[in-house]
Amino acid sequence: MMDWPCGVDHIALDTVTSTMTEARQRASVLSCPTWISAKHQTAGTGRRGRAWDTGAGNFSASLIYRPKGTPAELALRSFVAALALYDALEAVSGRGDIFTLKWPNDVLLRGGKLAGILLESLPEGLIIGIGVNLKTAPPVEILEPHALPPKTLLAETGQHITPETLLEALAPCFAHWEAQLTTYGFALIRTAWLARAAHVGKPVRAQIGNTVLDGVFTTLDEGGALVLETPKGRHAISAGDVFFDKESPHAAGD
Repeated sequence: MMDWPCGVDHIALDTVTSTMTEARQRASVLSCPTWISAKHQTAGTGRRGRAWDTGAGNFSASLIYRPKGTPAELALRSFVAALALYDALEAVSGRGDIFTLKWPNDVLLRGGKLAGILLESLPEGLIIGIGVNLKTAPPVEILEPHALPPKTLLAETGQHITPETLLEALAPCFAHWEAQLTTYGFALIRTAWLARAAHVGKPVRAQIGNTVLDGVFTTLDEGGALVLETPKGRHAISAGDVFFDKESPHAAGD
C-alpha cells in the first residue's frame, strides 16, 4: 500500500447529509487538499441530483482541492478520479480483472454498478465526491429506469473491505494520477482510461437530453468526449448517459 500523500488532509465524520455538502461548507477555510469521509450520509446525491443511497459499511468521501485550469480542464478530473478508484479497488481486493470504467464517471464490477463519481466546481475549488458499494447496494426498485444492476464488493468477492482501508489506497492513487495529468497532460490519462474502459468497440446507446443515438463506442477524443460512430456519422458526446444494452431508452422509430 502506498503512503498517504504529503500535504493532503483528512477529516473523518460520523453522520452527514453528504460529504459533498460538508466539502462545500468547509471549502473556504481549508488550506490544503482535504478528503472528507463519513460513515453515513442521510442525503447523498449522484449525477443530475439523483439520490445515492449510502448503506452501513459503504464508502462515502469527497476531495476538495484547488487545481488550476479552465472549466473544461477541471472536468478532466473525472477521469483522474476514475483511474484512481480503479487502482485503489484493485489494490485492496487484489482483483483488477473484475473492474471496468464506464463513461462518464462510473466504476463497474462484473458489469454492474459498483461506484459513482461526482464533480462540482466552486469559486473556492473543485469537489470530487465518490461513493462505493462495499457492503450494500440500493434496492433495485428505487433506481432510475434502465439503470445497470448494482453490485457490492462483498457479495461479488466475499471480501470485507472497510471504507478506511479503501481511502488509504485511494488518496495516494489519486495523487499519482493527478500528478500524471499535470505533468504529461490528458493524452496519458486518456490512454490509461481507455485500457480500463467497458464496451470499447461495441455497440452502445447514448441519450443526450431527448436525443438518443445508437452506435459503436470507438474512443475518447482529446477533450474526454465519448466518440460514437453511427450510421449517420461520427458524434463526440461531451455530456449524457450511455447504455450498454437494449434495455436502454428507445430511440424514435424503434
